[in-house]
Amino acid sequence: MADTTAVAKGVENLSVSASKTKELKGTEKRDTLIEIEKKYQQKWEQEGVFEVDAPSTAEFPLDAITPDELRQKHPKFFGTIAYPYMNGRLHAGHAFSFSKIEYHTGFARMQGKRALFPQGYHCTGLPIKASADKLVKEIAMFGQEFERYKEDEVVEGAAPAAAPAAAPKTKEDLTKFNAKKGKTVAKTGGAKYQFQILKSLGIPVQEIHKFADPQYWLHYFPPECKKDLTNFGARIDWRRQFVTTDANPYYDAFVRWQMNRLLELNKIKFGKRYTIYSIKDGQPCMDHDRSEGEGVLPQEYTALKVKVTEWAPKAAEALKGKLPEGANVYLCPATLRPETMYGQVCCFVGPALKYGVFKASENEYFVITERAAKNMAYQGIFEQEGVIEKAADIVGSDLIGTRVNAPLSVHKEVYVLPMDTVLATKGTGVVTSVPSDSPDDCAMMTELAKKPEFYGIQKEWAEKEIVSVIKTPTSDLLAPYLVKKLKINSPKDAKQLLEAKELAYKEGFYQGIMNYGDFKGEKVETAKPKVRQQLIDAGDAFAYSEPENKVVSRSGDECSVALMDQWYIDYGEDSWRTILYDYVENKDGKGINTYYADTQHAFKGVIGWLKQWACARTYGLGSKLPWDPNFLVESLSDSTVYMAYYTVAHWLHKDLFGREKGKGNIGADQMIDEVWDYIFCRTELSDHLVTKSGIPKETLDSMRREFQYFYPLDIRISGKDLIPNHLTFWLYNHIALFPREYWPKSVRANGHLQLNGEKMSKSTGNFMTLDDVVKKYGADAARVALADAGDGISDSNFVEDVADNTILRFYTNKEWIEETLKDESLRTGELNSFQDALFDNEMNALVNEARKHYEETSYKLALKAAHYDFLNARDMYREACAAAGIPLHKDLVTKYIRLQALVITPIAPHWADYVWQECLGEPKSIQFALWPEVPAANPALTAARDYVRTTSSAINSAEAAQLKKMAKGRQSDFDPKKPKKLTIFATENFPTWQAKYIDLLSEVWDAATGTQKIDDKELNGRIAKMGEMKKAMPFVQALKKRLKDGEPAEQILSRKLSFDEKATLLAMIPGLKRTAGLESVQVVLVEEGSKTGKDLTNDGAEIEVTAPMAEAALPGQPSFFFTNV
Repeated sequence: MADTTAVAKGVENLSVSASKTKELKGTEKRDTLIEIEKKYQQKWEQEGVFEVDAPSTAEFPLDAITPDELRQKHPKFFGTIAYPYMNGRLHAGHAFSFSKIEYHTGFARMQGKRALFPQGYHCTGLPIKASADKLVKEIAMFGQEFERYKEDEVVEGAAPAAAPAAAPKTKEDLTKFNAKKGKTVAKTGGAKYQFQILKSLGIPVQEIHKFADPQYWLHYFPPECKKDLTNFGARIDWRRQFVTTDANPYYDAFVRWQMNRLLELNKIKFGKRYTIYSIKDGQPCMDHDRSEGEGVLPQEYTALKVKVTEWAPKAAEALKGKLPEGANVYLCPATLRPETMYGQVCCFVGPALKYGVFKASENEYFVITERAAKNMAYQGIFEQEGVIEKAADIVGSDLIGTRVNAPLSVHKEVYVLPMDTVLATKGTGVVTSVPSDSPDDCAMMTELAKKPEFYGIQKEWAEKEIVSVIKTPTSDLLAPYLVKKLKINSPKDAKQLLEAKELAYKEGFYQGIMNYGDFKGEKVETAKPKVRQQLIDAGDAFAYSEPENKVVSRSGDECSVALMDQWYIDYGEDSWRTILYDYVENKDGKGINTYYADTQHAFKGVIGWLKQWACARTYGLGSKLPWDPNFLVESLSDSTVYMAYYTVAHWLHKDLFGREKGKGNIGADQMIDEVWDYIFCRTELSDHLVTKSGIPKETLDSMRREFQYFYPLDIRISGKDLIPNHLTFWLYNHIALFPREYWPKSVRANGHLQLNGEKMSKSTGNFMTLDDVVKKYGADAARVALADAGDGISDSNFVEDVADNTILRFYTNKEWIEETLKDESLRTGELNSFQDALFDNEMNALVNEARKHYEETSYKLALKAAHYDFLNARDMYREACAAAGIPLHKDLVTKYIRLQALVITPIAPHWADYVWQECLGEPKSIQFALWPEVPAANPALTAARDYVRTTSSAINSAEAAQLKKMAKGRQSDFDPKKPKKLTIFATENFPTWQAKYIDLLSEVWDAATGTQKIDDKELNGRIAKMGEMKKAMPFVQALKKRLKDGEPAEQILSRKLSFDEKATLLAMIPGLKRTAGLESVQVVLVEEGSKTGKDLTNDGAEIEVTAPMAEAALPGQPSFFFTNV
């Protein structure tokens, strides 16, 4: 065994950047809560709390009741997230998606549903195999424990280093997802070697060599995933867990069935198609096989054959003797606008770029970049597939002045000219110039004509006539028009050129009419493919494709595009796409619920551009293609309908790998395609199937029942970055394989999760695994912070301060509950009409509000109602009772504790179960409790509660305002440090000027439906015409709010409050004295225009009113005046 003390310094010191996460000061309270969490996690597991089954066929025979009827009798919920890939530990971003399904599952249980949340592990594809292969090489180089590693040593095949951040975009396009950094980089912080990546995951260096076997990854990471989710308190039915690939023969049989049926349905096809390809790996590189460039697709161009007729002197000298006599040499610019080729005036090259002269066929050579040659070599363009034969190298500056023949151009011959902005990473490195329709070309040609000596050219080379190729509503020469209009004076005016380019392309393509050539008079969008085909048929052009952005495989290879025979799923097929588009659009309400308009828009965009998808490859882990076992099913094709597998997984096997038979006592070889068809309601049962499979009818029926009952999937939750591939594939495949009633019901796409307001990244130290989060804060505090992080498709933010503060809140509330339940001085008997009534009503309101938000999956708002507002309501009740000198009411304290535990259960189940069982003495877990049924909130009491809060707040503001006036000498002295008296002025009547606005609101408000008959724009217009807009608008808005909050319309529109303001103010006096530090409080009832009022605190005695702010009082909006006593 190697001496571990000799491990190189680079290995010992390997770590991510110093952590930027919060440092905790004390952990005693946290440790107490975590101890509770561990206790209840163990109880839940022992009692099988989350193991959920469909009603048995013994209780309800399969043919005796329809699935809909069964679900009516026994409601169900079935939700999943995208199963995580097993090449690392779960991080906080995973936890964010898990939390959403967690809250949903918890609430569904409280609705009385059999709520199923299963979990599997994705192991298919290139990443694990590529990582294992890298490790084999690193062990050979550095030793089994990497003791020969030197810190700054680099070898071929190292894990990809961090990619530079992409340039910022002005607006995110949700229909396309291009990762700014590869997933490998995000997870590893840019470690150079695979062994360093594994060490950064906390794996001891002595154990890392085991990961050279790809199967070891399948044994190591799934149990870690389960442990992390169990510690998180996940409500997962672990009987249904599995790994993908042929490591589990049952899942392997399921994938074979899926692929066979897609082939039979003609959804899988075979043929030549462009695909992102790794030359190093010798196979297509699909999304999950990439360390950089997820979501990038092939971009197809038209490559022109611009024939050289006379070399520039430097080029002739550089190429002398390197090409066969009489060889035809072509520069090959790649264009997306073949319809404009009539207007070519030159050919651009980058003066500093290096080009090659590559042999395309026996007598033809192309001048292009090395990168372009790599693409062409695998697209049937070169004579020998995969062979790149370079005859010569040449720099761009030597090509300048070469005379060429540009196909279709009105100019018989044009010249090669310089353009510094030509990129070697885009196209072929050669660009054809059409200044009539390209603002960039127009600006460059103008520059060249102005400074020919500077650029080393002859002036006439840059002065070819610009002809009108496309006529648009704006101009017959659109590019020169835009250059002049936007005041573009140089090719360096990048911002204006970008704007001009976008305008020129959109108007030219969508509104342009051809103004030259064989298709003159036709729309550009119609003529474009015709011109392209004309060029190809004439031998003057060919199809060429390359990745639309950089793609790097997991093996570190920069990918190209290959045109190859392959099996692919035809996602672009018209009828299939139309069905899916209509289902996502959901106009009839019978389609899929996407919850947010942005999510629906993203799906519709992807459906618009997504086409054929390679579904097979030759390298990696997975299931073999049934009809062509030389290929493996790729990782985004074996993971589209596995939710159906969850329904029967526990019937098939007991362990992850299918080595121990499940409750059905079925062998994997018995799971033939026809069995899956029956289980998934595609066919009916026959005696032949029972005989052929050897599976008893009762078992087949029981498995079909599981599927029929739990399907369709109620919700799928995932990150928004999976919309362009996995989530859209998921919908496509369900539509193809399952009857209509089993298509998914909803999908919820999350934004990415930030940590403390910044992007999560190991390289910056701003990163936490799920294990880190739970160990640091405990499960419930972490779950609260995740709920607080946000909802919707926009990015959310996990704030550690929220988790830290939650520890204190839960611990303090637990202590208060335990102490208060022992308090024998609590009040009993009838509830009073103020403190008790308001608290009781507010709890009812919050229970119903929390329920509404849980139903809408608005978990941040649900948390607010169920946790923060519940605590605030309790604290306000405690303060009100203390101010009044009365104990809390025992019944209300007990009600609060019960309701608080119940409404927080979906989010914080451990704390809730502790309170439920150990404080309240309930015999069963709160996980079995139903959502509490409480009366609807009384609008009058709700209005009184709001009045108490707003009045208390207004009093504080009034004191500050009075002091400000005093400082300016506008009133008599008032010293806040001396004993204070507060006079509250209230009135029962609205000012007379408000009557006409009350009448207007009465006219436009429909009391029966509780809605406004006209829109706000029309209402505001009518108010404006009545004068007094400045004071009328706030008045009307306040009344509308009261109407929408449920106060009776007849009371509001008759200018009455729904509660007794005078009694409420009098009841508030003890509390105001205590909270505002008042010696005395006087409540005076005043009337408009009167100089006297009634002192309600002195039996209504009439008193003189001199304070000017008395006139500001309105019903429900008292005014205030402070004096010293």
